Amino acid sequence: MVVELPVGATIPSKGNLTQEKYQNTNLIVSQADADKLAQQGKKLYQAGDFALAVKSLQQAIDKFELSGDTLHQAVSLSNLSSAYQKLGLWEDADSAITNSLNLLQELNSSLENLRYIAKALDVRGHLEFARGQTQFALATWREAGDIYKSLDDTSNLINNRIDRAQVLQILGHFRRANQVLNGLEEVINSQSDFSLRAEGLRNLGNILAVIDDLKESNRILKLSLENAKYSGSNIEISKTLLSLANLARLQHKTPLAIDYYKQAIRRSNNLDIRLQSQLNLLSLLINTKQYTEIELLVSQIHPELNYLTISRPEVNAKINFVHNLIKLRNEGGENRKLFKSVSSYKPAQILAKAIKHARELKDKRAESYAIGTLGDLYKQDGRFSEAEKLTKRALFIAQTVHALDISYQWEWQMGILLQQDGKTQDAIAHYEKAIKTLQYLRKDLISINTDIQFSFTQSVEPVYRELLELLLQEKAPNSENLKLARNTIESLQLAELDDFFRSACLNSSEIVDTLIEQQDPHSAVIYPIILSKSLDVILKVPGQSNLLHYKTAINKEELESTVVKLREYLKNVSRTADVKRLSGKVYQWMIKPFETELAKSRIKTLVFVLDGELRNIPMSVLYDGQQDKYLIEKYAISITPGLQLLDTKIRDQLELNVLTGGVDREISIDGKTFPPLTNVERELKNIQSEVSNSKILVNQKFTEVNLHNQLQTIPFSVVHLATHGEFSSDPQNTFILTWNELLKSRKFDNLLRETNGYNSFKDPNSIDLLVLSACQTAQGDRRAALGLAGVALKAGARSTIATLWSVDDEHTADLMNKFYSELKTGVNKTEALHQAQLGILGQEKRPYFWAPFVLMGNWL
Repeated sequence: MVVELPVGATIPSKGNLTQEKYQNTNLIVSQADADKLAQQGKKLYQAGDFALAVKSLQQAIDKFELSGDTLHQAVSLSNLSSAYQKLGLWEDADSAITNSLNLLQELNSSLENLRYIAKALDVRGHLEFARGQTQFALATWREAGDIYKSLDDTSNLINNRIDRAQVLQILGHFRRANQVLNGLEEVINSQSDFSLRAEGLRNLGNILAVIDDLKESNRILKLSLENAKYSGSNIEISKTLLSLANLARLQHKTPLAIDYYKQAIRRSNNLDIRLQSQLNLLSLLINTKQYTEIELLVSQIHPELNYLTISRPEVNAKINFVHNLIKLRNEGGENRKLFKSVSSYKPAQILAKAIKHARELKDKRAESYAIGTLGDLYKQDGRFSEAEKLTKRALFIAQTVHALDISYQWEWQMGILLQQDGKTQDAIAHYEKAIKTLQYLRKDLISINTDIQFSFTQSVEPVYRELLELLLQEKAPNSENLKLARNTIESLQLAELDDFFRSACLNSSEIVDTLIEQQDPHSAVIYPIILSKSLDVILKVPGQSNLLHYKTAINKEELESTVVKLREYLKNVSRTADVKRLSGKVYQWMIKPFETELAKSRIKTLVFVLDGELRNIPMSVLYDGQQDKYLIEKYAISITPGLQLLDTKIRDQLELNVLTGGVDREISIDGKTFPPLTNVERELKNIQSEVSNSKILVNQKFTEVNLHNQLQTIPFSVVHLATHGEFSSDPQNTFILTWNELLKSRKFDNLLRETNGYNSFKDPNSIDLLVLSACQTAQGDRRAALGLAGVALKAGARSTIATLWSVDDEHTADLMNKFYSELKTGVNKTEALHQAQLGILGQEKRPYFWAPFVLMGNWL
């Protein structure tokens, strides 16, 4: 951010100076020059020329100091800090803002001086946020916000509250983030200037999109567009159209996103905004393989790159354009022909210009991006030696300015290049560094918003997957590679959940085997890892330091096709024979190789850390054709996103104190109609008969408000909800049905977490067990189980029982009755569910009725 220079400050601007007032002519000239330099520095900053901005601001600061103009000096120091931040010079930025605040504190406490203190605090907050010091940033912005509020400075307070909400979201405090944003729309609409309204609403809409309130984001951005049109400013109109396009893209509404991008392009008379819209549209067209429009768009973008003034946005635009050309080259068929037609644009020359301009700007971040991208281009051309040199250089530059969000990409690229050169161990080392950097960046990745497009599936997940391919490429990997592979798949699970939540709010630790070595020595952990040409299974059994491993040669496509079909057959009561046939295949791949070892180790419980499509099927249904038994008939079964996410503290035996709730009527909400669950009341009353210390909320009483009040009043150890719900890879489509609303994922898990007064799912006062007995994973959603894992973990419960599909509620009621009956005897949760499922299986052999129940989390 840049702070406006004071008007009417201690020493007037040049136009107000008179010889009578200031006899020292040299001082007058110095002050006028200082004002000019300060304004020039501000303009250079806004144009993206941060190095020249630093130079002008430093000269201005020196002149203000000589003239004794403390206020102008302090404000220019704030702007200098902002410029240093853009260049990644964190120590210089810290020194500048510290000096600015020290000078401001020396001045009198006039309202105007207080306003500049608040603005300097905003700058410090941005510095702390950029350095990953999110808690400090939050405190600093809160202090600035208090000043703005006391001054009734509405416009600055709006942006301050948006900044605070973003930090709270990243920290996982979604309820508090919403509280900060609550009422902000009304504050913005109180502004008389339509342009200011449009800008404020757009910023609010953008942050709502970041915290996944997409419906509200869409409403606010449309209001922003209305105000922009009233203002008559094409710049404001095109900026909001661009935000609406990005939102539609996030919602996977491709035709709508394309339409908004095209509108932004047509309305924009600002080259930077038009180019950003064109480049975003180009990447969307490439991702959705709409080749007919690509060639024309590329021909429109290319000449406009030459009209940009030298700045960071100009350098990033050139890099972005070349990234898209590289994507075109990597595609086959028609796209390859298209690349030939656009190859005359000479991407290497475009990047050479970008590198030259970045160096002129002394912008190390931009220089690193440009050099590394040129290395990527040379890699695609097979010029591996040159690519390696460029990538090393790009990595070195990124590390000098601590640009970790860039560094991991070049570590990853080095891994690819070294693997290509046959240097496997060196490649593994670089992949490890890339992943360690990604783990350090967990919070920052969620909020990255650069001109270079960011996508988890394109920019993060492949780093983990490619390392796994390297580590497990041998039929019998060594023990170190197996250990690293286990750590990598656990880390990938955590990264996927962070991406699902759009926050890094889950606490994690190193993998420890305390649970199976000390607390439950009869359990084993199984990691099936889906690679491009094999399924690799890693097994950890207690009492053995080395991991066991088995590889099955099978293409990823064949494995996933088998699992998808199995999932479909499981939901059809008449396809039990097909279920046995396909689940038998999966049994052969995952369990059969370890049967002897499991028997030898006297294993009673199998804990699965599932990968990819395997998450969408219950492991209990895996079928051993030889003994004519399902896996549930041999073992108790649990799943977990990873041991690093589990609470390993030993707890006393579970004291049953149950809050139950549900809906048994037909309900229509938000255009969806949910059929009645006629056995819900019987299910809840059965629980009450088994557990005397319980509370029931049914139908009209089953509301978010009543749940909130009950959870605040009594620390329930179990929350059991018998109602419709759906788990999806999209948090917006993950919900629990109450009497009067669809309780979305974020609101639901905040309800359970914050009403109990804790913020960590490892807190000793957290809910021990959450039961969701009539929910299902979304049909056709390959990553729907992320929603299940997300609800389980974010709710703060140590364990969660849920259903992968909505099953006959009569059998559900019977199973739950048996589950609580077993739980009362003192057995652990996994064994209680095991016995309950066996009880249903004894009456009804078809897996449809007993297989969908899964226990996730700590199985003890």
